[in-house]
Amino acid sequence: MRKSRIFLYVILFVILLGIFYFWMVKPANKQTTTTTSISNSQVIDEAFQLIKKEAVFAKKENILVEGAIRGMAEALEDPHSTYLTKEEALAQESSLAEERVGIGVEITQSGGKFVVVSPLKDSPAYRAGLKPQDEIVRVNGEKLDGKSMAELVKMLSGEKGTSLKMTVYRSSEERHVELHMKREVIAMHTVSSEVYEAEDFSIGIVTISIFGEKTGEEWAKQTKALVDRGIDGLLIDVRGNPGGYLYSVSSIVSTLLENGKTFAYMQDANGVLEMLNTESKEKPYLNKIPAVLLQNGGSASASEVLAGALKDNNRAMIVGETSYGKGTVQESHPLSNGGKLKISTHKWLTPKQEWIHHKGIQADLKVEPEELYTMDIKYPHGEFRVGDFGEEIKYVQNVLRALGYNIGRKDGYFDEDTMDGVEKYRQERSLEPSSEIDDVLFQSISKTLMEYKTRKENDKQLQMGISYLVHEMKK
Repeated sequence: MRKSRIFLYVILFVILLGIFYFWMVKPANKQTTTTTSISNSQVIDEAFQLIKKEAVFAKKENILVEGAIRGMAEALEDPHSTYLTKEEALAQESSLAEERVGIGVEITQSGGKFVVVSPLKDSPAYRAGLKPQDEIVRVNGEKLDGKSMAELVKMLSGEKGTSLKMTVYRSSEERHVELHMKREVIAMHTVSSEVYEAEDFSIGIVTISIFGEKTGEEWAKQTKALVDRGIDGLLIDVRGNPGGYLYSVSSIVSTLLENGKTFAYMQDANGVLEMLNTESKEKPYLNKIPAVLLQNGGSASASEVLAGALKDNNRAMIVGETSYGKGTVQESHPLSNGGKLKISTHKWLTPKQEWIHHKGIQADLKVEPEELYTMDIKYPHGEFRVGDFGEEIKYVQNVLRALGYNIGRKDGYFDEDTMDGVEKYRQERSLEPSSEIDDVLFQSISKTLMEYKTRKENDKQLQMGISYLVHEMKK
C-alpha cells in the first residue's frame, strides 16, 4: 500500500513538472526566438536574422542596415544614386560650403606618399612655412604609412583654434621639418577672374571651379568688377567643374540672358516638365558682351546646364571638348542614423528639350589640348638607373617625350634611350651631370611641367576662345 502511494506521488510530481515546463519554460523559449522586424518586408527580415545568427563574419546591426540601404541604391543602376554615411554626408556638404575649418593646403597622393601641391595664401599652412613638394610624413606624431587620403583629411580636420603638429620631409634640403599651426576657418572661393589683353581688347576670364553655396554671389562680385574695368569680351571657364547647386547656375545665367528666358527644363518621374526661366531683380549686365564658354570631358552636371542654356539661347560659343554627359538631378534625403540617401529624382533638359545624359554637350569649336598640358603634376621620390622599372620612371619618360626628347619607351622600364634623354635634359637645364633619375631630376621635371601649364599661350582651348572673341569684337 505504501509503495503504491509513493508511486502515485511520483506520477503526480512528474505531471506537475510537465505542467510547469509547458507553462513557464516554453513561453520563455518562445520569447527568446522572437525575431526583430527591421522593415515591412518579410524576406528582408528573414535575411537579416539569418545573417545575424549564422554568418561566420558577423557584423553589427547598423553595418548590416547600411549595407542593405547601399544595396537598394545600387539596384537602381544609377551611379549618381547612393547612400552616404554620416561622415560621407558631412564631407559632401563641406565640399560645397562657403567655409571650412582646416589648415588650407592642397595635397596629392603619389606613390603612396602625400605631397603638398601648394598651401593657400595666408592660410595656417602658408604661415607655418609649408612649401610645395614637401612630403607629409607625420601628423600629431602619427605616421602616415598605409593611410588613405580620406584618413589624412580627417587627421587634418578639427575644431577651430585647435593645434596641429606636422612633420614633413623637404627633399630640396634633405631634412625633416616640424611645423606647428592652428586650424582656422578657411574661405572657399569657387570663382576667380582676371583680365587678358589681346589685340587692344580686354577680355575678362572667369573660372568657376564648382557651383557651391555662394558661387552666384562670387560671380556677381567678380564680373561686376570686370565690367567696371571696361572688358570687351567674356570667357567663362568650367573645365573640370563637376557641378553643384542648380540655384547657383540660375543666378549666373540670369546675368547673361534677358529676364524670362528659359535656361532648362526639369522632368519628374512621371514625365511632367517644368520650365526654368531666368529671374533677376536687376537688369542683366552681361547680356550684351560677347561670350565664350570653355568646357572639357570633366565639365558635368550644373556646368552642362550652364553650357546648354548659353548654347541653345545662342548666347555664347562653346569651345573645347564634349562635356561629361550627366542629365539627372539628385536630392539628398536625411535618414535617422545621420546618413543621407541621395537619389536621382529628375531629368534636366536643355532649352531645346534635349536630354544630354551619357551624350554630353558638343563643343561648337572642338579643340584638343596639347599632351603636355593635360598631364598631372606628380612629386615622386627615389633614385633609379638603367634596368630599373617603376611608375616614377614612367612619369619621367612621358614628360620628356612630350617635351620632344627622343625616348621610345613609356612603360616605366629604364632603357638606354631613357638614359640619353635624362642626360640631355640635365645638360640643357644646367643640372649636375648624371645618367640617373633622382630627386633633383624629379623636382626639375615637375617644375618644368608646372611652368608649361601656367603659361596661357600653351592652353590651346583658351587661345581658341580668345581668338574667337577677338574676331567677334572686330566686327
